[in-house]
Amino acid sequence: MFWPDTISKKLGIEYPVIQAPMFGVSTTEMVAAATRAGCLGSLALADLSADQTVALIRETRTLTNLPFAANIFVHHIPEITDALKDKYLKTKQFIEQLALEHHIEVKLPDLEEIKVNSYHEQVDAIIQEQCKIVSFTFGNLDDKSIQKLKENGTILIGTCTSLKEAQILEKSGIDIICVQGIEAGGHRGTFDADHILQIGGLSLLSHIYDHVNVPLIYAGGIYNAKTLRAVKDLGAQGFQVGNLLLASQESALLPFEKERLHNVKEEDILLTKSFSGRYARGINNKYIQAVENSEYILPYPYQNKLTNALRKAAKSLQNPEFAGIWIGQSIHQYSELSAEEILKKLIWECEDRLG
Repeated sequence: MFWPDTISKKLGIEYPVIQAPMFGVSTTEMVAAATRAGCLGSLALADLSADQTVALIRETRTLTNLPFAANIFVHHIPEITDALKDKYLKTKQFIEQLALEHHIEVKLPDLEEIKVNSYHEQVDAIIQEQCKIVSFTFGNLDDKSIQKLKENGTILIGTCTSLKEAQILEKSGIDIICVQGIEAGGHRGTFDADHILQIGGLSLLSHIYDHVNVPLIYAGGIYNAKTLRAVKDLGAQGFQVGNLLLASQESALLPFEKERLHNVKEEDILLTKSFSGRYARGINNKYIQAVENSEYILPYPYQNKLTNALRKAAKSLQNPEFAGIWIGQSIHQYSELSAEEILKKLIWECEDRLG
């Protein structure tokens, strides 16, 4: 049998293949499509409010009655100090002027207008809606939340980018650990927003496999049967794919963004904090070049909230130079078939060619 069955049995799915959450790219339709392929769909809830969380869970349930994961951000929220207020104002002015110089008129929010949500209200909403699989990133859940979710019979999937983070997750009783390789697109799941461990994903996976005893999902660079087989041989029992689904029918990316994917080159892809204040892997553009090494980057989530209107304006203008287009290092054809067909093709390739 090609597929390890530890994770699929635990999650109640046919194949241990997980659709990456990808907040802003994935949709409820993509989650449902993944479940139809026998995989685990991941509903990206990021740091939404409790009401928004409930609404998206209920919408997803109208599209599928199969298991899916609710994915949340468990980041630290920095205290608002006078220094942060001052830096926010300067950053806001700089980015508005930068946008204007490139013919984008946008009014970014004042600090007082920003609403920052704690994940704790999401935990309560998820329990209320009886979601039995929760994945999370940017840190670890606090002990009380872990206890509440466990008492509700919830399976917990934490994200790590280092052995130290994996051991923290294991010690706190997390059921499954997703090892995110540095190759992965989008935001790094690292606990420390300012520190990136410079180790390749395959080396990291092998190292963590030797030191922890919970089942491992691997994310980062999986785009065909060969790459999936490679991480399976290194100990992964689950396989998370996101880059493979970026241009799918259910993706929220607009046509101009999908077109940019089809033209991307290796040297275009980089890690940047410029859009959100946390490192994320995406496509280089004029905005990143102007902001990345400047003093105008606020801590997450304030940079992310500040630049949201700019990214929306860039989308409306079909301007890839000011849109955050997240992408992993494994460049491929970026199929525009449905996510269900893409995942079924991956599964078939694994079973037919490698099984």
